[in-house]
Amino acid sequence: MKIFFVGFMGCGKTTWGRKLANRLEYDFVDLDKVFEEKVGTSITQYFEEHGQDAFRLLESKILKETEYAENVVVSTGGGLPVFFDNMEWMNANGQSIYIKLTPATLAERLDKGKTTRPLILGKHGEELVAFITEKLAERESFYEKATHIVNGIEMTPDSLAELVTK
Repeated sequence: MKIFFVGFMGCGKTTWGRKLANRLEYDFVDLDKVFEEKVGTSITQYFEEHGQDAFRLLESKILKETEYAENVVVSTGGGLPVFFDNMEWMNANGQSIYIKLTPATLAERLDKGKTTRPLILGKHGEELVAFITEKLAERESFYEKATHIVNGIEMTPDSLAELVTK
């Protein structure tokens, strides 16, 4: 079974993806890492050099052309479900899990994060919360097409495993 984690940046797709993969004894794939390996540069640098449109196009291609193990958990980029038919593709090829969190919680996590993210460079505090609120309003209808929607605060590896195997 293929399981795709979706949600806003900072919601924990990679962390929870690894935990679920370990719990189910599945392979784990971080699509952001696959992207960086294929292009030979960071997402931030690619974004700066080629722009968002080129990034989104290549990100979609990588999602659909990567050869996945039979049993795998995949962490996706925060914007990936919004573009092209990516959300529909993931649901047609496996199950998807939307990790839902409030803008304030996401902002707190992203403010503390050590990773540079192109869309939020230089944004902090209330400006970051406002940005997340706006972007989440644009993206939520795509995220909510997921097979499963989970509260990002209350989930556990066991509850996730139970969700996808029932």
